[in-house]
Amino acid sequence: MSIASMNMADLIGASLAFVLTLLTLSYLIGDNPLFRFAIHLFVGVASGIAVVIAFYNILWPQLIQPLIFGNELERFFLLIPLILSGLLLTKISHHLGGWGRLAVAFLVGVGAATAIGGAIKGTLFPQALASINLLGTTPVGNSGSANLIHLAEGAFIIFGTLSVLAYFQFGVRKPEEGAPQRGPALEVTAWIGQAFIAVAFGALFAGVYLAALSALVDRLGFVVDFIFALMSQG
Repeated sequence: MSIASMNMADLIGASLAFVLTLLTLSYLIGDNPLFRFAIHLFVGVASGIAVVIAFYNILWPQLIQPLIFGNELERFFLLIPLILSGLLLTKISHHLGGWGRLAVAFLVGVGAATAIGGAIKGTLFPQALASINLLGTTPVGNSGSANLIHLAEGAFIIFGTLSVLAYFQFGVRKPEEGAPQRGPALEVTAWIGQAFIAVAFGALFAGVYLAALSALVDRLGFVVDFIFALMSQG
């Protein structure tokens, strides 16, 4: 990166990015006003961008334009989201906030239904079919030992799936005396499922940590390159 080869806009942008990166990294020495300023600026800019995108991609083409230029049927069906939006805005007021619960309940219900449907259709069924295919199909050209490994992988995936489902099974037997408890076989299977869940969460955490570390290395590299570029101009 050469400072001399930059135009004024690129130079101002690089300088702002350098300063904001330093303000954000100042959190390494503790919470301070500089870090809070950078975070507030980031949240404000992100909120502004979200509002603009929502207006031009959702409100204007899907609500305002059909209300103005659409036919009577389109206007009639747009009354539902328009009313729900108005009810949602009543959450701003302490006196009228109760009306906004209707819109919030609708959004939560639709969101939960979409999440459950997506989990079943996009995760549970494909995972079950993939496990079945691992057991039911044999790769062409594999030897006997390779086929055994292939079957072992399918059995391991099915066992892991069933053990995780067993961990979330809360129906227990109630003995005549003592606290309710699971059967020994279900208890062991649930414990194994808990181990699978721990490994899965560990892998997810490692992925998030690596992504954050990559972003940190990229920002540090940007700071070093910018400093060397400034020093080379001196």
